[in-house]
Amino acid sequence: MSGGRFLVALFSFSLLIAAAAVYAHDSKSTDKAAPAAPPKAEAKPVVDIYHGTKVTDNYRWLEDGNSPETQKWVADEMAYTRALLDPLPGRDAIHKRLTELLSIGSITTPVIAGKHYFYTKREGMQNQPVLYVRDGLNGPDRVLVDANQLAADGTIALDWFQPSDNGKYVAYGTSQSGSEMSTLHIVETKTGTTLPDTIERTRAASIAWLHDNSAFYYTRYPKKGDVPAGQEMYNRHVFFHELGSDPETDDLIFGEGRDPEDWPSVFLSNDGRWLLIHVSQGWTKSELFLMDMQGKNPPSRLTTGKDFNYGAEVYDGKVYITTNEGAPRYRLFVTDAGNFDREAWKEIIPQTDAVLQNVSVYSGKLFVQYEQNATSQLKLFDPDGKKISDISLPGIGSVFGTGGKWNHDEAFFGFHSFTVPPSIYLIDLKPTTVKTSGLEANAAFVSALWSKVDAPSIDPSAYEVAQEWYKSKDGTRVPMFIVRKKGLAKNGKNPTLLTAYGGFNISLTPSFSRTAYLWMEHGGVFAVANLRGGAEFGEDWHRAGMLEKKQNVFDDMIAAAEHLISEKYTDKNHLAIQGGSNGGLLMGAMMTQRPDLFRAVVCQVPLLDMLRYQNFQIAKLWIPEYGSAENAEQFKWLYAYSPYQHVKAGVEYPAILFMTGDFDTRVDPMHAKKMAALMQAEAKNGASKTRPILLRIESKAGHGAGKPVTKQIEEFTDVYSFLFSQLGVKE
Repeated sequence: MSGGRFLVALFSFSLLIAAAAVYAHDSKSTDKAAPAAPPKAEAKPVVDIYHGTKVTDNYRWLEDGNSPETQKWVADEMAYTRALLDPLPGRDAIHKRLTELLSIGSITTPVIAGKHYFYTKREGMQNQPVLYVRDGLNGPDRVLVDANQLAADGTIALDWFQPSDNGKYVAYGTSQSGSEMSTLHIVETKTGTTLPDTIERTRAASIAWLHDNSAFYYTRYPKKGDVPAGQEMYNRHVFFHELGSDPETDDLIFGEGRDPEDWPSVFLSNDGRWLLIHVSQGWTKSELFLMDMQGKNPPSRLTTGKDFNYGAEVYDGKVYITTNEGAPRYRLFVTDAGNFDREAWKEIIPQTDAVLQNVSVYSGKLFVQYEQNATSQLKLFDPDGKKISDISLPGIGSVFGTGGKWNHDEAFFGFHSFTVPPSIYLIDLKPTTVKTSGLEANAAFVSALWSKVDAPSIDPSAYEVAQEWYKSKDGTRVPMFIVRKKGLAKNGKNPTLLTAYGGFNISLTPSFSRTAYLWMEHGGVFAVANLRGGAEFGEDWHRAGMLEKKQNVFDDMIAAAEHLISEKYTDKNHLAIQGGSNGGLLMGAMMTQRPDLFRAVVCQVPLLDMLRYQNFQIAKLWIPEYGSAENAEQFKWLYAYSPYQHVKAGVEYPAILFMTGDFDTRVDPMHAKKMAALMQAEAKNGASKTRPILLRIESKAGHGAGKPVTKQIEEFTDVYSFLFSQLGVKE
């Protein structure tokens, strides 16, 4: 579905798996004595009045990451953290095994352009994935862009890429230190020559090439001075760039005068006539605009401005529109390009029990991805919406990407699960007729393994996966995946790691977590809960966990923990939780609402001060999901659960490892800093070495995207050393 329903580029679950790593100083070789206690952060009360409610913030000064006082406190915190983490037993063995596990590579689904197939792959100890091109389906692979050659420490990442229609050129973005503020480059596929065209401020850029390779539409952000201070991370607009021209003279196509938080993306029809502009407005609303390239009129609105999500693909003069308008699990309409009458839309694939996630046109057919009970399904339909066939998947798991083209007879899908490493499958979309007892049956489509990630150090057959359902506080049934060694007894004391997300219309489906194997190899149980706020059961499920209903997410998580205990997987002394980003907010709510329920918490790149979050980085984009304390009614919701405002003096909290990155341009590091300072000052165990509260800040890293493997190894060595020591796991 062109445009997508989710701004995953902004807020991905991968952040749970790759959050912050180690601070930039040689903490293991210092002449200073190990700190006996966490550094004291001076309380400097700042009082705010929110709609008549007085709120005191003692650590507002830590919001200024550039002040010498903050930087000194951070350095002292890092020294304290290293003093407690470095001597933990088993670190060398943990580091060695994590090096083996994280050397298990990665691969993405190929993008087809002309005779070329583009995909990324990371192997062994490469810090960053490499962009490859294959000339012809069975031709040899060539390296096109290798970001590992751009920085010795691996901190320059390949953020995204988009080939032109016939694959002559590829536009791609790189960024430094996890900042995600991409610079656009263009490489010629045949020669590997980089063109002189360079465009700054192209974070998560959307690219639509003209079919003659001469130019492209793209999105970029303003430079400082073009907009009021603080607005540089908003005002994403659509421009038009001709190869060889000065980007500063590029024509502005779309965005001027619109809401600065709008998020436009661009797509070109298969015949090159229609430019589709998809505009996300938060996670519950989007709009579609269509521009006729043969005319001189600006883009025209295709949708009605209602509070629903829309995505589309333009093919052969038809617009295929996927929406949750009147269907929380989504349905598909078709209309004629150029007809802007809503009454002309015709439903061709109605809503079903499964959530319709994505529709693409491959080989002149509708290639449709569904999700049911948090697992993937693929189906094929003709352009009129008549079902042709189901597409068999290798098992119960997740499709992590599809690739194809309207005029190619092959398509790809990526598949993985808790026990299946990432694998790419090739589908021949030319049907083979199957006959049974002399009668013609449904057409069958042959799929074959195209490429896969090898994981020689793991025996997936030694593990079992179960999906269990439990009841939340209000009686809602919630599913949870539980992975463990086969035969592991339910003795009520197994070390258990529970993770979840619960927000932004993002599903947590079965995925291949390399580091989880370290945990399970030592008798650990790994659990993933599908909380409300996600996309697992459609828009109703999402809306049941956002805004004034956010507490449902926290209730679901508490119930998941209680289920693991009641079913004798574990107990309170052997249960840890981990989450990042929006999942970091979840961790903050858990430690403040139920500090008695968990032994340890890993809280990564978190949102914690929900009264001020919208003032930092790109966080205004999340107001449709959370609300804002500037609104009197929304302040009540936020103040009721905001973790930073609910730390209580004298309470014993779980052992906590706060993790963040100093280049995080999504969630500001101030959240973790302020929360660590407050809890170290107020908690009963604030200065405890047996149940510590620690802060870990990564230098030259951001929210998690593009983090080098070497940094990930160091990060997870700390995470699992911390968890092993807290839950009594023996290395």
